[in-house]
Amino acid sequence: MNGEVVTHGDMVAAASESSAAAAGKSPATTLGAAPQVSLAASMLAALGVVYGDIGTSPLYALRECFHGPLALPASVGNILGVLSLIFWALLLIISLKYLTFVMRADNDGEGGILALMVLASQKLKSVRQSWVVMILGLFGAGLLYGDGIITPAISVLSAVEGLRVASPSLGALVLPITVGILVALFVLQHRGTARVGRLFGPVMIVWFGLLGILGLGAIVRHPAVLGAVSPHHAVMFFVRNQLGGFLILGAVFLVVTGGEALYADMGHFGARPIRWAWFAFVLPALVVNYFGQGALLIAEPSAVDNPFYHLAPAWLQYPLVALAMAATVIASQAVITGAFSLAYQAVHLGLSPRMAVVHTSKDERGQVYVPLVNWVLLVAVVGLVLVFQSSSNLASAYGMAVTTTMVITALLLYVVARQQWGWSALLAASVVGLILLVDLGFFTANLAKVLSGGWLPLLVGIGVCVLMTTWQRGRELVDSNIQPQQVDANLLFAAEIAADPPHLVAMPAVYLTSSAGGIPLALIHNLHHNRVLHQPLAILSLVTERRPYVPLDERLEFKRLDQNMYRLVAHYGFKQKHNVPNILDQCRQYDVDFTGPETTFFLGHLVFDVTGNRGLSRWRKRLFAWMAKNARDASKYFGIPATQVIEIGSRLEI
Repeated sequence: MNGEVVTHGDMVAAASESSAAAAGKSPATTLGAAPQVSLAASMLAALGVVYGDIGTSPLYALRECFHGPLALPASVGNILGVLSLIFWALLLIISLKYLTFVMRADNDGEGGILALMVLASQKLKSVRQSWVVMILGLFGAGLLYGDGIITPAISVLSAVEGLRVASPSLGALVLPITVGILVALFVLQHRGTARVGRLFGPVMIVWFGLLGILGLGAIVRHPAVLGAVSPHHAVMFFVRNQLGGFLILGAVFLVVTGGEALYADMGHFGARPIRWAWFAFVLPALVVNYFGQGALLIAEPSAVDNPFYHLAPAWLQYPLVALAMAATVIASQAVITGAFSLAYQAVHLGLSPRMAVVHTSKDERGQVYVPLVNWVLLVAVVGLVLVFQSSSNLASAYGMAVTTTMVITALLLYVVARQQWGWSALLAASVVGLILLVDLGFFTANLAKVLSGGWLPLLVGIGVCVLMTTWQRGRELVDSNIQPQQVDANLLFAAEIAADPPHLVAMPAVYLTSSAGGIPLALIHNLHHNRVLHQPLAILSLVTERRPYVPLDERLEFKRLDQNMYRLVAHYGFKQKHNVPNILDQCRQYDVDFTGPETTFFLGHLVFDVTGNRGLSRWRKRLFAWMAKNARDASKYFGIPATQVIEIGSRLEI
C-alpha cells in the first residue's frame, strides 16, 4: 500500500466515543477519565507532566551565568541584573507569551507546534504561504527532537552532579550513575507511564515546595536581593557589561526552556489548570529559588560552582540529590513522551512513513510508545553524556533548539492572529512584535552556542525537517503518477465489467487505499490478470482530518457503488487511532458484513524506480524510496491477521 496515512489499533471504548459525540465533546476528554475532573486534580497532574522541564532549570541555569564558558564576575550588581533578567523572562515568555496568547491558539483543544502549524495554514489561500508555514512548523517539530535529546542528558546529569557537592570523593560515580539512570529510563518506556505517572504530581509538589523553602531561607538572610524585581537592574546590567551582558542571555534563557511544553500538553489538561498551576505554585517557587541562589552568591561567592546544592544544609544534601534525580527523570519522561506523540502525529498527518506504535494504555489514547524513536533517543542521549561529560558543557549546546522553536511559534502566532482571530495587521504586529523582539534577543544570544554544541539540535531539526518534507512531497509525487492509472468507478464497473464480466466469488473482500476517489491499483490489477471480483466488496480509505478529533457520528461515509460493492471513507483526527475493525463493524448497520474470518484484505505494494529529477531531486526520490521500503509492514500496522492478507505489487516510476 502506498504510504497511507492510516494506523490500526485495538477496539477501544466505542461506547465512550459515542457518548462523547452525543455530548459534543472530544473523545480525549472522556476516554479513561471521569466525566469531570476537579481543578485541583488537573493542576496536580499538570505539575507532574507540564512543568518537569522548567522546574528542574534551577539546577543549572543561574550557575551558568557565573560559572559557564561566558561567565561574568559574581558581583552584587551582576547578580541583581541576572536575577532581574530571569524574573522578567519568566513573566514575558511564560506568563505573557505562552499562557496569555499562545494557549489561545488551540486546534480543537490541542496545542503544540504541529497543531499550531495546521491551525495557521487552514485559511491561507496562497500555496507559497502554506508551504512556508509548513516548513516553519516542520522545522520547529524537528527542533523538538533536538530538545528531546539534550533535556534528559543535561537534567539527569545536573542532578547527579550534586554528589560532588555532598561528597567530592563520589565525583567519579557521576557519569556511570547518569548513564545507568538514562538507560533504565529508556528501557522501561515500553511499559508506559500510566502507573508511574500517578506519582509525578506528588513528587513535583515536594520538589517545588522544597525549591521555595530553600530559596526563602537565603532570602530571609539577605532580603535586599528582592530589589531585583525592578527592571532597572537588568538595564544597568547591559550598560555595565555590554556585549558580555548580551551574550549571557544564552544562559538566562535556560530558565524558560520548558515553555513549549506548556503549549504542547494543553490538550491533555486544558489551559485553565496549566495557568493556575503556574501562577499559584510554579512561578512563585521558581522566583523564590532563583532569588535565594542569588542571595547565597552575594553572601558566599565561592558557592558559584553549584549554588543550587549549596542552598541546602549538609544533612539535606543526599536526600536533595535523590529528589533532584526523581524530578529530572520526570522532566525527561515528559520530553520523551512528547517525542513519541510527535512521531505519532507525524504519521497521521502524512509526514512520516508507518512506524510501529504501541498504545500503552487501553484508556488513554495519548499514551503511546514508538520503539524506533525510543532507541534512537537512547543512543543519542547517552552519547551526549559521554561526549560532553558535564551539565556545564551541555549547557553550551542547550537552548539553541528551544529558542529557535519559540521564534517559529511567534511567527505562526501572527498568522493565526490575522487569519483565525481576525486581528488587524497593526494589533497583531504590535502584540506579536513585542513577543518576537524578546524571542529574537534570546535567539541572537544563543547563536554564540552554535560552534560549542548548539549545532547539534539545529542539525537534528534540519534532518527531521528534510525527512518529513521528503515523505510529504514523495507521496504527492506518487499520487500524481498513480492518478492517470486510476479510472472512475462508474466507467470501470459500468463499462469494462459489463462488457467482460469477471468470475464472481461469494466471499467478502476489503481493498485499502489512500485515495478517497477512484479505484485502487490492486483491484484494477486483480481484475485484469485474475478476472476475479469478490462479493461483497469494499474500497476503504482512512482519511486524517486537520483537526485532532472527529466525533463518532461523523466517522464513516458509506456509499453503494453497485449491488455488492461499497466505498467506505473513514474520517479521523490526527490524534486518533484509525480503527479498521471498528469501521467495518459499523457497516453492519447497512446490512453488510466484512468482519468475519473469511474476509480477504487486499493491500497494494509499490516498488519505486527512480528516474530523472522531475518533481523532486534524484537524491530525495531515493530517500523517499528507502523510507517507503523500510516502513512498517502494512498488515501488522493495520492489525490485520496475516492469513487474511493478499498483497498485490506493482512498479512505479517516480
